[in-house]
Amino acid sequence: MTRNTVRLTMAQALVRYLCNQFTEIEGERVPLFAGVFGIFGHGNVTCLSEALEQVQDQLPTWRGQNEQTMALAAIGFAKAKRRRQIMVAATSIGPGALNMVTAAGVAMANRLPVLLIAGDTFANRLPDPVLQQVEHFNDPSITANDAFKSVVRYWDRIVVPEQILQSLPQAVATMLDPADCCPAFIGLAQDTQELAYDYPEVFFEPKVWKIPRPRPDREAVAAAAELLRTAKRPLIISGGGVRYSLAGETLAKFAAERGIPVVETIAGKGTLTHDDAVHAGPIGIVGSTSANALAKEADVILAIGTRLQDFTTGSWTAFSRDAQFISVNAARFDAVKHRSLAVVGDALETIGELDAALGGWKADAALLKHAKTLFAEWNKLLDDVQAPTNDPVPSYAQVVAVLNKVAGPNDTLISAAGGTPGEVVKGWRVKNPDTFDCEFGFSCMGYEIPAGWGCAMAQEGPGGTGGTPIVMLGDGTYMMANSDVYSAALTGHKMVVVVCDNGGFAVINRLQQAKGVPGFNNLLTDCRVQNRENPLHVDFVKHAEAMGAKAVKAESLADLERVMKEALAHDGITVVNIVSDAWKWVPGDADWDVGVPEISNFETVRAARKAQEKIREAQRLGV
Repeated sequence: MTRNTVRLTMAQALVRYLCNQFTEIEGERVPLFAGVFGIFGHGNVTCLSEALEQVQDQLPTWRGQNEQTMALAAIGFAKAKRRRQIMVAATSIGPGALNMVTAAGVAMANRLPVLLIAGDTFANRLPDPVLQQVEHFNDPSITANDAFKSVVRYWDRIVVPEQILQSLPQAVATMLDPADCCPAFIGLAQDTQELAYDYPEVFFEPKVWKIPRPRPDREAVAAAAELLRTAKRPLIISGGGVRYSLAGETLAKFAAERGIPVVETIAGKGTLTHDDAVHAGPIGIVGSTSANALAKEADVILAIGTRLQDFTTGSWTAFSRDAQFISVNAARFDAVKHRSLAVVGDALETIGELDAALGGWKADAALLKHAKTLFAEWNKLLDDVQAPTNDPVPSYAQVVAVLNKVAGPNDTLISAAGGTPGEVVKGWRVKNPDTFDCEFGFSCMGYEIPAGWGCAMAQEGPGGTGGTPIVMLGDGTYMMANSDVYSAALTGHKMVVVVCDNGGFAVINRLQQAKGVPGFNNLLTDCRVQNRENPLHVDFVKHAEAMGAKAVKAESLADLERVMKEALAHDGITVVNIVSDAWKWVPGDADWDVGVPEISNFETVRAARKAQEKIREAQRLGV
């Protein structure tokens, strides 16, 4: 029996395979791989770029400015697409590849798909050591690319051309699996990229991938329903998995009919609108007083699509020791945490089956009324801290309120590390579902601007909101990764970047001093600088203008509103700079476990240590 083959280099075959993978979004067949972010070097420019050049109209390649940020842009794209489409990030070997390790960690922590492809050393080892090769005297098979193993779900190195026949389908299946979804990495040996092989033509047949929806075990659903029926004060925690399962509407209906309030994790925020009938606010360390009060009172917690990170659980101090958890998750690893009654399955399917198993049970009608009363009190607190004042320097909360006011219902707010996550998770009032992205699984400074670029790309196609990404970040984060201001200007993608200049790393200064350590090396005024009284500040307007953006400095809150309206009307990227207060924050009422010195010369640190020990006394120790 003969088979039809086509002779291609390994690099050409890899690219042809990617071009023939498809998925469906809202009933429309679209490429699974929407494009490639690439920076070429000697490890990929002669072979991989040759293959990509020939398909640039089918699989567009976007030139990155930095390997880390282009991979972050791919992650922002995947998040905006709710894991329905994937971008590729391709680099050379050595430093180019290692620059992507941080981005891989972001995708891994947030359970997001991105295909990372890097050049590698020679499989035949004849010219070793080659340029940018790191050598391990005891193991010549180790290369820089082994560093990815701890931050990807799938890892492979291609050393003979036919290996991609098995590797590529496994990488794709991993990225699309609801339980395993994370980044995949493939290293391409330089000399293997060039080799020709007779590949079976069937390998390149178009394939439409379907994201599976694993059903839960019937007995687990029945047990969950039995436990929930015993609840006097049930609570639902909605995580990012609800969004990725497209289960938002189903959850809202289930909660409303059963009379159970819903609180959201950071990744889950935006599943419901702020004013949804069952929404009671964000939970945890950067959460609302309403959600945290409900968590303390709850006797049965239905956690759906959340890995129960410490910012959600208040380092496991947010709940009663007697509270029982039902954990619905596609990943068994997450479902069994803290002796939860584990229901392993897709969120959308599991909510439906749990609803059927509950029969006519409903929570006491007073519970949802109580939750909305608490939430109204939280909204009043927000109104108070966000209200304009005569202070010459506005707070983050006041800036958030202005951005929220002028944002259109489909505009997406994007933030990550620093002081903005707490302020936007608490203070941003979501107008439409899936218009909020706060990367706090890895808390990666530098995610924001490239994610805005990736989000802008995602909004253009099926499944996108069609709105404008509004990126909010601090001056410290801007200085870490700003080159994709130029990327967006270069490619013509529209977004608004709001830089709040509070003179350094203000939120970590807040934590430092809250735990008794004098301010040190965070704010510009306590760093080793030439002039502490008047340290050098960056002119963010001139900097952004130099990269091709429209840029303006807002002198007040009223001016910020005017500037933002103009920015949202501008067909391109606008960078808005405003000086903000480093000391004013929306109050919180949850605890967080961090290391505090057991002994110290500072009385303030010794006092903080005692307070930290009190926090640890309240923790649920894994049970």
